Amino acid sequence: MQIRVYYEDTDTGGVVYHSNYLNFCERARSEAFFDKALNPILKDGHFVARKIVGDFHKSAKLGDMLRVTNKLAKMKSASFILVQTIYKEDEKVFTLEITLAYIDFAGKPQKIDTQTKELILELF
Repeated sequence: MQIRVYYEDTDTGGVVYHSNYLNFCERARSEAFFDKALNPILKDGHFVARKIVGDFHKSAKLGDMLRVTNKLAKMKSASFILVQTIYKEDEKVFTLEITLAYIDFAGKPQKIDTQTKELILELF
């Protein structure tokens, strides 16, 4: 997914504010669903962040065009680990390893059903 860095994404020096990298990654995860005409909120539940590990490699700046990639690292029974990387051209800017837990609409953890697992494997 391509993202342009806008003024609202930066600090007063024109450098992307650190928390906005998480926003960029969230948009890329959502876009994976939208690209298939699906909604990230599924029939029986949805995924929430359980653990986030970010690694800042280089700063992005106002006007930069960034590319966000998604790669499934591990599928578990009630969660999965996704590695998302943000690039400026071929240079790595940020890497996020996020564990996403599946919960029902009451907020209780649920096992990921076979159909949803297949969907995650297809998307990421």
